[in-house]
Amino acid sequence: MSAATLLLLALGLALAGWLAARARAWSFKRAAPQQRLAALPSYHGWYVALWIAVPVLLFVLVWNVIEPQLVMQSVLASPAAGQLPEFGMQRSTILAEARAVAVGSAPTVFNPAAAQLVEPFREALARYRLIGVIVTLAIGLLFGAWAFLRLKPDFTARTRVERTVMIGLLIASLVAILTTLGIFVSLVFETVRFFGMVSPLDFLFGTHWGPDPMSSPDNPDPDRYGAIPLFWGTIYIGAIIAMIVAIPLGLMSAIYLTQYASPAWRKWLKPMLEILAGVPTVVYGYFAALTVAPAIRDLAVGIGISNASSESALAAGLVMGVMIIPFVSSMADDSIAAVPQAMRDGSLAMGATTNETIRRVLVPAALPGIVAGVMLAISRAIGETMIVVMAAGAAANLSANPLEAMTTVTFQIVAMLTGEGSFDHPATLSAFALGFVLFLVTLGLNFIALRVVKRFREAYE
Repeated sequence: MSAATLLLLALGLALAGWLAARARAWSFKRAAPQQRLAALPSYHGWYVALWIAVPVLLFVLVWNVIEPQLVMQSVLASPAAGQLPEFGMQRSTILAEARAVAVGSAPTVFNPAAAQLVEPFREALARYRLIGVIVTLAIGLLFGAWAFLRLKPDFTARTRVERTVMIGLLIASLVAILTTLGIFVSLVFETVRFFGMVSPLDFLFGTHWGPDPMSSPDNPDPDRYGAIPLFWGTIYIGAIIAMIVAIPLGLMSAIYLTQYASPAWRKWLKPMLEILAGVPTVVYGYFAALTVAPAIRDLAVGIGISNASSESALAAGLVMGVMIIPFVSSMADDSIAAVPQAMRDGSLAMGATTNETIRRVLVPAALPGIVAGVMLAISRAIGETMIVVMAAGAAANLSANPLEAMTTVTFQIVAMLTGEGSFDHPATLSAFALGFVLFLVTLGLNFIALRVVKRFREAYE
């Protein structure tokens, strides 16, 4: 049976255990009406259900990993596998074809050598699927019976269930932390390898970027790994041009929606504005490449700039700014709406106009949320790839001219990791160093946002 079938079987066993344990707890109450149970019957049911579900689910996860390997070993040990070619792509292709026919995902094999392996695959799959079902039932019944026999009138099932739930919540909260730690460790490991080939000073302060994946990895040219143009392109497109568009438009739209728009108008405008956050980035990239970039080029040529390119930092930054407007607007909207009404009324009662109330009361009071939205938008912008790929170009230029082609860190990470280069080559390893720097920058932005939020929240509470 598949993993989905085993999961359904686990849920069925847990449901049966829940019903049986709940009925047993009610029997305690009927046998001694004057005796009070230490926990409600439903907690007894959840106790047994958890003792069935958790071990079975763990086994299903492990079995889903090892079953394909056991099936493959069984097939390779069969006489029909004796004529397989030696290790290589042809051998893997024959086995994959035979397995696809055995599981029913393909009607027939194209390679005659795979036909004789179909039946061994079917036998091995049937055998190990039966073993999986038997072991699943055995584990569920064993742990279920052990938990069922522990039930007594004075059994504190509620305490144990809540403790189990707390452990589950703790594990869930640690997933994000452990994931971040894993990303950090992997980046550090590969970055150290890269800095063993190229000096960190040449990488962080060099002004020329042009790695050659075909060059010898033993003697890399450090002058080709200067990442300053990439850092500048990332900041210029994502943190300057995009923010010039996103911050004013996002903040002004939030002020209008919270202070001036009627409820009926707001009900339509706010969802329409937030739709921008759900548009795929590749769509923004097409819009930037096919509409915005040519328009900017034609406008530049029209005013006398003859060397204007169809790929420019300005085109990518403008579209990126439009893309992140909802991040700024939504956070600012919620923050302004959360300001106590008494502060608005007090300002108006003192004779301030609506404009003065917004500028001197509402925006300062909502500044933590506004800053958080801006930092979130910047983090989103500097990590964007598709718009840069399609509108800004791949040239690593160190220039302040927004009409020139530029590239960013994320584009170069994609370019270095999707090529044919070896993972032992400094050109490929440079992608990890770029990712590590980008990780630190994003972490720093989040830290600054938290500090600003904490400071101003204390001031306005």
